Amino acid sequence: MIRNGTHDDLMAILDIYNDAIINTTAVYSYKPHTLKERSMWYEQKITDGFPLLVFEENNFVVGFATFGFFRAWPAYKYTVEHSVYVHKDHRGKHIGSLLLQELIKIANNQGYATMVAGIDANNEGSKLLHEKLGFNKSGIIKKAGYKFGKWLDLVFYQYQLQGPKHPCEE
Repeated sequence: MIRNGTHDDLMAILDIYNDAIINTTAVYSYKPHTLKERSMWYEQKITDGFPLLVFEENNFVVGFATFGFFRAWPAYKYTVEHSVYVHKDHRGKHIGSLLLQELIKIANNQGYATMVAGIDANNEGSKLLHEKLGFNKSGIIKKAGYKFGKWLDLVFYQYQLQGPKHPCEE
């Protein structure tokens, strides 16, 4: 079941995210986050009006997804960058696909024009997921990160949303 995430879900979200930090190159970070940091992140998502979705299975949160600002400058206001994470024991069940499809619907309803994904170049599963859902590869940044004793390349994918009916420069 996909539903809106709440403050009560933060511990499960934190566990999923920290596993990605510690064991993968899906997150270009070195240190696990704290519950306080995740709480501040959650509050900022709410303040900014961005979605936080969770996938619940048997009363446990096994995945989450969100999007947020792509860049800080005003002209990027119609572009969002998303994140989708699934618990290590629940990957391969199409949970990420379902969460991302729901994020796309929300982004369309909110009038965004482009959704961006930044994916580690070695993350074949994530790249395939995005391609299956209609994302197009838009570029690669070589040596974008350094983790686990090696340089990491970052691939960008983008999805063209419906966009606003009347875009403006305000």
